[in-house]
Amino acid sequence: MSDNAAQSTGPLVTGSEIARLAGVTRAAVSNWRRRYEDFPAPASGGVNSPLFALADVQAWLDRQRKGQRVSAEVQLWQALRGAYGDEMIGGLADVCCLLADEEPSPELPAEVVRIARDLAGSTSSTDVVTALVERFTDSVRRAGSDQVTSPRVVRAVRHFVGEVPTGATVFDPACGIGTLLLAVGPEGGIKRYGQELDARSARVAQLRADLGGRSGVAVAAGDSLRDDLWPDVRADLVVCDPPVGVSDWGREELLLDSRWELGTPSRAEGELAWLQHAYAHTAPGGRVLMVMPASVAYRKAGRRIRAELVRRGILTQITALPPGTAASHALPVHLWHLRRPEVIGDAVTFVRMVDLTAADPDASLDPASGQMVDVPLIDLLDDAVDLTPGRRVEDSHRDFAAEYRFVRQELTEQLVRLAELLPELAAGEGPSAVEGPTVSVAELARAGLVEYGDPEPVSVSDQLDTDYLQGFLRSAANTRRSTSASGTFRLDGRGARIPQMDIAEQRRYGTAFRALQEFEERTRRVAELSREAAALARDGLGNGALTPEN
Repeated sequence: MSDNAAQSTGPLVTGSEIARLAGVTRAAVSNWRRRYEDFPAPASGGVNSPLFALADVQAWLDRQRKGQRVSAEVQLWQALRGAYGDEMIGGLADVCCLLADEEPSPELPAEVVRIARDLAGSTSSTDVVTALVERFTDSVRRAGSDQVTSPRVVRAVRHFVGEVPTGATVFDPACGIGTLLLAVGPEGGIKRYGQELDARSARVAQLRADLGGRSGVAVAAGDSLRDDLWPDVRADLVVCDPPVGVSDWGREELLLDSRWELGTPSRAEGELAWLQHAYAHTAPGGRVLMVMPASVAYRKAGRRIRAELVRRGILTQITALPPGTAASHALPVHLWHLRRPEVIGDAVTFVRMVDLTAADPDASLDPASGQMVDVPLIDLLDDAVDLTPGRRVEDSHRDFAAEYRFVRQELTEQLVRLAELLPELAAGEGPSAVEGPTVSVAELARAGLVEYGDPEPVSVSDQLDTDYLQGFLRSAANTRRSTSASGTFRLDGRGARIPQMDIAEQRRYGTAFRALQEFEERTRRVAELSREAAALARDGLGNGALTPEN
């Protein structure tokens, strides 16, 4: 938008801001734009994100008296909330049945019946249901629940699904209120099948389609894994946002089920049961887009099934979506893309890994070149079969030569420093040299010479050297006093004792103890660097990024 446009129209507002201004949903604002010819035209913005002049909008609302009172939509929602409380899915189902000219449920208050019918008469049944579903989805999102697929997940699935041709069959075996099932593909010209465990949600999904005039939609209520009500459906596209973390998915009853062609999932891998159920319903050449927790890509229990997916060339892509895409948490979720080969030899030879975890959840979902990599199948079939996109993308863009040079140089420097740190120690006079008068740490603390720090006591007096104190606290005698029968070391401040020496002698010992402490810390760093250097060298030689010198 240019500065001149802003000056000539005044403040601009989005459709969402108009909705808040009028106390309605975004769907209602979209409906006003279609139904009222005098609704203000966009003053700026694009087709998908128009901006309106605030003054024009306020004037229109004043003429329509839409901003002066609580809208009928808000009244309906508030009445439903008051009647159904946390069981709003039941309220949605009852309103949908009412607007489909079915006998009103006895639980539906007369006030809700009146408002819903009046609102449907002034707009349409479809608009009323759409508005209620939008409010329900928003309330679920605000509550941090995964009861309904979030709008951001829907946007991502639609983006990666792309065009769905006329005549195609779409299937969602865990369709909920129909969010994904009704969101992908054109409104007409395709067949849609869904199944949902919760009968009320299934009813809402079916009536949303019926009230919207969508033909070819059939939703059944039942447990998809235990009681598949669409056994003969073979879809061109299967989309699914399955239940997460459910161990009681029916494994014991379904051990010999023919759907487990990639392997029988464990109780902890219910998501892989849903994945194979979806794949079993896929026609040759058909696709699956499944919303998955990120942990499914690396959990040990699912390694064999992941390996079969890769080995058979079924898995085509995994997309790690931006944090915040799911409504119930900020963790990344993945989209798994599968395709059933049409003929033998039609399988893929690589898996595309897309890592969008650094992107904004509302930004473009098209990956940049540095956010994706095509990984040959053989490279994925290691012991772990870790299919996390971030790991693969990072490895593909690593400068192995530079990393290896840096790690090797630091390791060399640390080794040289180690030899310098290890103090030269002469033969002592034996135990008698340090077994003279001793004092406990508790006595030093009572005298005000020591404070208990974290994790060890420290000197607060110039009469006691801290390195000397801590060095003798780690001596064999004090270690034995501080180690429990289970082998756990915990300093016993009351029982630990240190020799009594003058401050000059303390500092002489303290210098040696301090050098030993740093020596131990550097040995740990050397061990880390050694493992890192070996892994870099092995991976770099294996993938061609490094080569032996002549």
